[in-house]
Amino acid sequence: MRLEVLPVLGIGDVTEGDDLSALIATAAPWLRDGDVLVVTSKIVSKAEGRLVDVPVDGPEREAVRAEVLAGETARPVARRGATRIVQTHHGFVMASAGIDASNVDRSRLVLLPKDPDASARALRAAIRERHGADVAVIVSDTMGRPWRNGLTDVALGVAGMPAVRDHRGEVDPYGNKLNITQMAVVDELAGAGELVKGKCDQVPVAVVRGYLGAADPDDGPGAAVLVRDAEQDLFALGTAEARADGLRAAATLAESPAGGPGSPVVPAVLDLPAGLDGTGAGPDRAAVDRALGTVAGVLAPGTVCTLVTDEPRVRARLGTTAAPEQAYAAGAVLLDCAPPGPAGTDPGVLIRFGADLHRLRAALAAEGVGSAVLPAPDGGIGATLLLGTTPADGR
Repeated sequence: MRLEVLPVLGIGDVTEGDDLSALIATAAPWLRDGDVLVVTSKIVSKAEGRLVDVPVDGPEREAVRAEVLAGETARPVARRGATRIVQTHHGFVMASAGIDASNVDRSRLVLLPKDPDASARALRAAIRERHGADVAVIVSDTMGRPWRNGLTDVALGVAGMPAVRDHRGEVDPYGNKLNITQMAVVDELAGAGELVKGKCDQVPVAVVRGYLGAADPDDGPGAAVLVRDAEQDLFALGTAEARADGLRAAATLAESPAGGPGSPVVPAVLDLPAGLDGTGAGPDRAAVDRALGTVAGVLAPGTVCTLVTDEPRVRARLGTTAAPEQAYAAGAVLLDCAPPGPAGTDPGVLIRFGADLHRLRAALAAEGVGSAVLPAPDGGIGATLLLGTTPADGR
């Protein structure tokens, strides 16, 4: 096999509504049947109007960008500082859902194409019908990779060729039967195309010639087959997120608080006054509510948890019972916890209450809310949790 990787020059800036097939055919009249056209997803998105207006700078820009990211996210995977790795609605796991601010006016962001496989099929059909060349089309984008530094282009959409070359069942030169070898050839071709494109050269299209003798008559299943099913994904979460999932599971491990199998679990009393707004040093109210909602059904019946947000009461408590490193700070929040029943006469009640505290702290940690244990108020039986935020990496 002899491959050529050819840049398509002269396409220029692409705007919403542009006919990509006409732009490409005009710039590359030398296209021939069986070529593989590697098209940067950004120009596909621009032509399809996948653009969002944003402020050019300041906190307003970051706020809008965060809102756009939330809309493009199917589920969060990992975060570290300002970096967010998420799964998009397409199934791709990418930094910032593939939202891009390069090679576009500063007042706009570019989103990924809504359906990259459909975009590849439409572009292939237009080039074949209007310009007479039967090519395969790959819609590519730059992506990072786990375990390795550096970026490479991968295929988000493809039409006219299989995404994967399956060697399973073949026999290698040493007589070994191949059992798991499946090559993501469209990713390899996308990476080859990037060698003659590049972000700074304004060459958004490349042609790989010599890989295919002819494009497939059918478009094929597309690049969607490259998305790994969740049940087969051994690395579906980042470290901190996997830890949080484990904490949530630990926080909801039910026991039989009344002592016998099948005993009903009576929800604890959760006294949650309004007023937490996320300002100052304390955690936001939504995170605390989620944590308490997680464990409410598995706490021992009658356990009482009261959220204390009144500043004078918090200041007074921390001024007299807290260690120096727990001195009062604006926004600090307390969670007073008391065991149910006659704790002084029933050791089992205290044991179950200790388990409840572990569940509460695990649920809070899973929501990014740290906690320190303080004595109960007024020398009573129980404990108070001082709530605060924890770093994004869970340390």
